[in-house]
Amino acid sequence: MALRRERVLLFGAGPLASKLAEEVEARPGLRWEIAGVVDDNAAAAALQPRLLGTTRDLERVMREAAPDRIVVTLTARRGRLPVDALLEARVRGIVVEDGASVYERLTGKLAIEALTPSALIFSSDVRPVHFDVRARCALSVALAAAGLVALLPLLVLVALAIVIDSPGPVFFLHERVGHLGRRFSLIKFRTMHPTRGRRSEWERDNGDRITRVGKWLRRFRLDELPQFWNVLRGDMNLVGPRPHPVCNFRLFAQKIPYYSLRCAVRPGITGWAQVRYGYANNLEEETEKMRYDLYYVRHVCFGLDVKILFDTLRAVGFGRGVGRAMSAAAETGRWKPAPPTPA
Repeated sequence: MALRRERVLLFGAGPLASKLAEEVEARPGLRWEIAGVVDDNAAAAALQPRLLGTTRDLERVMREAAPDRIVVTLTARRGRLPVDALLEARVRGIVVEDGASVYERLTGKLAIEALTPSALIFSSDVRPVHFDVRARCALSVALAAAGLVALLPLLVLVALAIVIDSPGPVFFLHERVGHLGRRFSLIKFRTMHPTRGRRSEWERDNGDRITRVGKWLRRFRLDELPQFWNVLRGDMNLVGPRPHPVCNFRLFAQKIPYYSLRCAVRPGITGWAQVRYGYANNLEEETEKMRYDLYYVRHVCFGLDVKILFDTLRAVGFGRGVGRAMSAAAETGRWKPAPPTPA
């Protein structure tokens, strides 16, 4: 006997409602179905076929559609929420939830479209607890020091392979933007042929420059190992948003909403966006990664860092790429983002 699907009524049509509907339909294992949409704008194109009435018709829509859950996806709520009807829904046993919170729970990323500056300014979520800051730094430094000592023979072999494979320096230094906007030199094993001309920062535009050894170093993320030194210097943690090149920082700050919040925490060798998404090759993909980075900044804590480290090791062990491995597992329903450990 098939289990009954839970009927979900979206209260508000707009970008967030559209994204939530897409996420629900992409997750058959969730056992949710969109019962319909309530909104005052009858021309809401994306969800028009499901429009069941206006916000004033909520009581009638609840009787006819019989939802099990109401998800509030209105962008502007002041004066538009029928409080009495929603309270009556709670009394009847209907779950009433905030759309941005549901989207965050399902996807492990934040809905930038639903964020407001005031909500971020007055939120305490983007201010890490001091104990967690110290614990995360201590974990990063301890593991980085142990990693450099334990992996010294491997580091020497990688350096020799780079020297034999192609002319050029063993290490690659690149200026990046870190905590609170401070600049630092990120160190990696060189995986590309050197070039004198100015080249794009996107990975896809540099595929012709990757060396034979560099291809394998990138596949197993061995090119990132020298960044343990950046961790010991205090430039980075093991876990955090990936530090962006200085040359891209101004563009991203202008084009990506709330981009500066990435700098609220130290950057990392690996991170939530790397585990869930991987590399970005254009501004649209960087914006998508930003959703994951904001989720991390909002929920940063020692427990979440440990989870990301385990997920990274698991993915790198298979040599499939961190983001791609986690995404493939999510698509098949074998992996879902666990809620972060409370700070």
